[in-house]
Amino acid sequence: MPSQSYPAGEFEVVRDPLWSTVRVDPTALRVIDTPQFQRLRYIRQLGLAYLVYPGATHTRFDHALGVYHLARWALGLLHERGELEAVDPAECRLVPYAALLHDIGHYPFSHALEELDSGRVPGHHEELTARFLAEPELAHALAEVAPDAPARIEALIRARSASPLQGLVSGSLDLDKIEYLRRDALFCGVPYGQVDVDRLLHALTLLPDPETGRVEVGIHEKGLSALESLLFSKYQMFRNVYWHHAVRSATALYKRLVQEAVDAAVITPDELVGLSDERLLVLLEMRADGREDEGAKRVAERWLPAVRDRRLPKRAMEVPGEALRGLAAEEWLPEGGELVRRLELRMAAELDLAPGGVFLDYPEKPQMMGLDLLMLRRSGQVQRLTASGSSGLIDLPRVADELYYTARVFRVFTEQRRTVDAARVLHLLALPAGQLSDRLMDPAPLL
Repeated sequence: MPSQSYPAGEFEVVRDPLWSTVRVDPTALRVIDTPQFQRLRYIRQLGLAYLVYPGATHTRFDHALGVYHLARWALGLLHERGELEAVDPAECRLVPYAALLHDIGHYPFSHALEELDSGRVPGHHEELTARFLAEPELAHALAEVAPDAPARIEALIRARSASPLQGLVSGSLDLDKIEYLRRDALFCGVPYGQVDVDRLLHALTLLPDPETGRVEVGIHEKGLSALESLLFSKYQMFRNVYWHHAVRSATALYKRLVQEAVDAAVITPDELVGLSDERLLVLLEMRADGREDEGAKRVAERWLPAVRDRRLPKRAMEVPGEALRGLAAEEWLPEGGELVRRLELRMAAELDLAPGGVFLDYPEKPQMMGLDLLMLRRSGQVQRLTASGSSGLIDLPRVADELYYTARVFRVFTEQRRTVDAARVLHLLALPAGQLSDRLMDPAPLL
């Protein structure tokens, strides 16, 4: 339980390099003071990207405060226009804390471990939210908001709430996206994440769905250009930062480290939950050191030093995502699993590399340009903007796939510098899973 006591109605002020002044209410302060939230200080927002962009050492803690700030700002604007009068006051009270806690379940180094195949991690970070909210310190801090605050906050975070304010926490235009694009661009020192936040927040409105009558967060037509800027900023950040070749190389290396550690029983999947970045690395080092089994030795002598010393795998081959469009690999490659593992091992052997010396990487974000949002036309008509577009307004279908496949790149990384023939690899990627499995049984060279 937090040891500090904060008088009702008083605010603490946090100085933030992005939003300048963030005013934090007493309940939020109690949440922030819990061990579960303090852990976020030690989880880097962009995982291993700091090995490429030295400034990218900002954390989930910073980002969570920023989303909380935007939630209070958005609610204030809606309140000024009288749009919250029909909303349950309890829902209005919950939204800032859902915004503050939306990343509470993150693994060490943020999203990277969620790319491992099932069985090596307990699930997506949002699926772990309830586990953290049930901790006595957090439950006590939230008790004064509502008796069932943890359950209702979890529903908001996981996009399962019936609240008309759901879209502020999780949706096409949620505040998380607005915040991370701006913050990540700032700390990486790139110009791509410049979103017109003020215009977007002032354009937010509550609208009834024309088909169901259910009230949702939507946008006024006057905010469409700002919405488009957000979508294209997201594309630029994925292409130039999140999926930068060296960032992906570092991510592949880290995934291999944890995969080997789990397979060698150096750590269990459940133990990955609740650790910070450095605690995970130290724990793996302590447990693997001195063990004689091959898996633990690879963790201690090969993968951990490579991560700590930035010995990143090299690009042996890369092709744009367009080259894989329609190939069978689009089905089996993102799933990882035993088939990809066998292919990597076979390629490593043919390239005269140690087992594990090849990394296949094909990042996935199907909803990068996704859109599902109500819009209020100047005429007063309410319509839904989706990925199918809207004539004369935003023609996402024409460009969304092209942008996705332009940002997405298939790469082969190797532990030591090698060159791989792209045509031969693409031939393998065209094979359905069953045929590739049979091919891997054939001793004839793949490459």
